[in-house]
This record gives sequence, structure tokens and C-alpha cells, in this order.
Amino acid sequence: MKRVILAVGFIGLIVLGCSSDDDSTTEVVVDDAIEASSVIENYADLVLANYQAALVDAEAMNVAIQTFVATPTEENFEAAKEAWLTSRESYGPSEAFRFANGPIDTGDTEEIEGYLNSWPLDEAYIDYVEGDVDAGIINNLADFPTLTKEILTGENGNGGEENVAIGYHAIEFLLWGQDLTAPSENLAGQRAYTDFVDGGTAANQDRRREYLAIVADLLTDHLQIIIDEWSGDYRSTFLALDEDEALDNIISSIAELSRSELAIERMAVALQNQDQEDEHSCFSDNTHRDIRLNLAGIVNVYTGAYGSVGGNSLQDLIEEADADLATELDALLATAVADIDATLDPFDLAIVDGESSVEGAKVQTAVQALVAFGDKLLEAKVALGIN
Repeated sequence: MKRVILAVGFIGLIVLGCSSDDDSTTEVVVDDAIEASSVIENYADLVLANYQAALVDAEAMNVAIQTFVATPTEENFEAAKEAWLTSRESYGPSEAFRFANGPIDTGDTEEIEGYLNSWPLDEAYIDYVEGDVDAGIINNLADFPTLTKEILTGENGNGGEENVAIGYHAIEFLLWGQDLTAPSENLAGQRAYTDFVDGGTAANQDRRREYLAIVADLLTDHLQIIIDEWSGDYRSTFLALDEDEALDNIISSIAELSRSELAIERMAVALQNQDQEDEHSCFSDNTHRDIRLNLAGIVNVYTGAYGSVGGNSLQDLIEEADADLATELDALLATAVADIDATLDPFDLAIVDGESSVEGAKVQTAVQALVAFGDKLLEAKVALGIN
């Protein structure tokens, strides 16, 4: 694209020519086209930086959990929970890289997303639940006399997608337990740290400690696999893609997260069912952060910025191709951010009375805003000449 600059008389440092008449108008053509390749490369840098940040926080959580397992005190238990909450802050935005035909959910590593972030989770698949003290792998010594990384990874999703054995939400359940309180009580799960103490409040305390230690360690293993791909083989593959294909992947990814996964699966379904069990992080009551962080990931990809990474962005490319569309997208995204921020914290309080309530209506408004942005973003493919 060419940006045409009209100037009268003197034009600073970019004068390419002028007439003999000092009052004449000179047309200066500046070739400042945004290269699609620079947008694509900046995206690759952004993805890697986000996953690296997620790994740093996951490793810190692993240290906190291993400390608790070695010395299961209440203080160490609370530190482990705080570390889990912190780890979600850096992982949440990385959900914007899903649905992009990348290593998180396609190819030889397609199962990694399920190893990291599968939900919803059937609590009874892992540990005891209300009404069944013998439930779960932890309490099933007959079928699982030993616990290993390989065994727990193999059991993830075995027999049904809700049979989640590992990942962030398995750790979350082990740390908080079931959330059996009413939303009005504004309390997360109330698992006691003594569930992990010999002679404490639940059977098989040693197995529960062992299970928790294994899944925390597995989380860092699986994040490292994704980082290795984005810093090595897959990065090379991605940068070698046809530019239209790479841009199509980027656009489709955040459009899908916005209009479907986040808006419908993670928000509208929970609102319709008015059930806190449908929350993304239902044990810790951290769903409000999940939602905001997922949207932050969309913003990061669209604007091409994360931490110290910044450069030519999808937003820039669309603005150059169709300024009106870019203005409309900017407004829709700003509306989505504002509408999400207006929803109640924690999320179970926002959905408990359905969309006919004041707070439920705010969630529905936010859902509609996310869908509107995602739908409009798909129009950018036409503007950019992507088939």
C-alpha cells in the first residue's frame, strides 16, 4: 500500500521534490506498506513469549506444590493455591493461540491442550467427592497400585472427555476440592490441607500427595513441549507458510475464541444452566479471571503486543487495507472489553439467577459483544484478499 502525503511548501525531511513556486502543493508518495511477513513473525514472537511466561509461573507453582507435599502445613497449602492462581494469569492469554492449526491442538502434539487445560472435570474420576469417599484414581489402589506420569497421562480423557486426570484443573480440584457452597456465600472450594496429612481428614493422604506432585510436574513438561515447538521446528514451519494461510490461521483463531469458545462454551452455557459446575475454574472461583485473560489474549494477538514483544500487527494490516473496517473492529473490541469488565466477580454470582437478572443480563451483553467482534473480524479476510 502507498500512503499519499500532501504538503504545502516545505515538507520536513521527507521532501522528494518541489516546484519553483514556494506556494505550490507537492505530492509526496511514501512507501510505508506493512509487510504481512512482519505481522506473522511478530505473532510468532508473541506466542513464544507468552508460553515462556506461562512456564515460568508453572515452574514456580510446581516448586510451591512440591514444598507443600514435602511439608504439608496450612501455610504451604495456601502458598500452593496462590501459586496456582498466579500461574493462570500467564496461561490465560495463551488460549488465543488455539484453533490456529498450531502445536497446541493439531499435529503430533495435538493432545497437549487436553493435557494442560481440559474441562469440565468429573471430580469423582480423581478423588473422593461428597457421598463417595472411595471415588477416584487416588482411592482405587486395586486398579492403580502405583501412580506415575505415564499412567496419569494415559488416563486423561480415558472413557470420556470429562475424565480429566491431569492439567491445571486437576491441580485446582486437588487444592480446593469441590465447591459445595451456595454462590451467595461467595466462597471457593473448602478442601482442608489435612486431606494431605497422614492421619488427617481423608484416606490415602500419601497417594493424594503423590498424585498432586506428579500432575504439577507434568504441567511443566507439557508446557515445555509447546515452547520447544515454537522456538524450533514449528516456528520454522509457521514462518514458511503461505502468508495468506498464516494470516488466515491467526484471524480464525481469535475469531473462534471470541465468538464461540469464550462467548458460548465458557459463558453462555453456564449462564443458561445457571450452574457453577459449568464454570471454567469452578473449584477456585477464578472463572472471572479466566474470561478476562482469554479476552486479553485476543487483544494481544490483534494489537501484536505482549510484554516486551511488539511490532506490526493484525490491527495495522487491517487498517491499511480497510480503514473503516479497522475502526469498526477497534470499537467492537473496546466494547467487548468494557462489557466483560462490567460482569460480576466471581462468575457464579453473575450467572446464578439467569439472564433475566441484572447481573445475568450483563453476562449476556458481554456474550453478544464477543460474538459481534468475532463475526466482524472474519470479514477482515476479504479485506486482506484471503480466500
